[in-house]
Amino acid sequence: MKMSLVSVAVCATLASAPSFAEYSVEINEDHKLSFGGYFKADFRNVNGDLAYRDFWTGNNIVKPDTNETRFNVRESRFNIKYQNAAVKAVLEWDFYDDQNPSGSTETVTGGHSLRLRHAYIDYDKWRVGQTWSTFMPLVSIADALDFGGAHVGQTFIRQSQVRYTTGGLEVALENPSTQSGISQSVPDVVARYTVKGDWGQMAVAGLMRTLDNGDDAAAADGSQFAYNIHGRIKTFGKDDFRFSYNDGRSGRYVSPGANINDLAKDGDIHKTQAYTLAYRHFWTETWRSSLYYGDVKIDELDVERNHWGLNLIKNITQHFSVGGEVGRYQTESAESDYFQVSAKYIL
Repeated sequence: MKMSLVSVAVCATLASAPSFAEYSVEINEDHKLSFGGYFKADFRNVNGDLAYRDFWTGNNIVKPDTNETRFNVRESRFNIKYQNAAVKAVLEWDFYDDQNPSGSTETVTGGHSLRLRHAYIDYDKWRVGQTWSTFMPLVSIADALDFGGAHVGQTFIRQSQVRYTTGGLEVALENPSTQSGISQSVPDVVARYTVKGDWGQMAVAGLMRTLDNGDDAAAADGSQFAYNIHGRIKTFGKDDFRFSYNDGRSGRYVSPGANINDLAKDGDIHKTQAYTLAYRHFWTETWRSSLYYGDVKIDELDVERNHWGLNLIKNITQHFSVGGEVGRYQTESAESDYFQVSAKYIL
């Protein structure tokens, strides 16, 4: 069996991070095993009336007079890709399984549990397994140090699915769970159409969910619909503008944690409007900045939350970068400022 270690070209983005390189072991002409991922260390301070979190989501706990600093490596990740002729299989993990900011073993070590991110198979035009939802606008996510950027205004979800792609059209049946973890009988249906050109890309996606409230009058029942429009537009030089807009009765898909348990009014999920905006500017070949903003509004719950961030990132080498970011997260009842410094090495 022939084995040789080679570096290959940059892969497509699997997350909010920039693209990353791979190292591959060629087993024979048809079989190849690739390894990728990155190491990331974060220093983060949160100051205000919202409790410390490693990254902001759509739901954050009020804790007056918070002033907390932590170091963590939870965003670091590792992936394995196996290519067998026309079949590709991918596994990826990070360390966000323990969401307790204090950590269960920080007295003696910063031990963190693995969390499965991706586990899927690609064959021809089909993808089967767990990965980003077809409804999620990956290209619109800001180049942020806070993990994922403005989660509060985003569709952000990974789940098991069966997806078919032809040209710019993607259609998928996806896991029909509610935010409370109650499985439904009818899969969620997602369709997305993407247009690409030298100018960038834009897409529109639609979501249909069929829910059974199980005789719970506070839960949603029947068909629920939502859509998003998103894109990344090239501007000047290497700069780009990213955006997403979500509307409809999306429930757990949009602004993680903001619409708890798919609560309903008159049988429908509360209508959610959310959007993100981000501009990335390259000062030089090695210095870049992003300014981003996200907002969610759920009128029936009196929810209105937003997050902005501004960063400066320096590429020390092709694979190693350092940067700093400042920002603020605000809810209808409290707010906190944060400052973060990160170092990242891409395999």
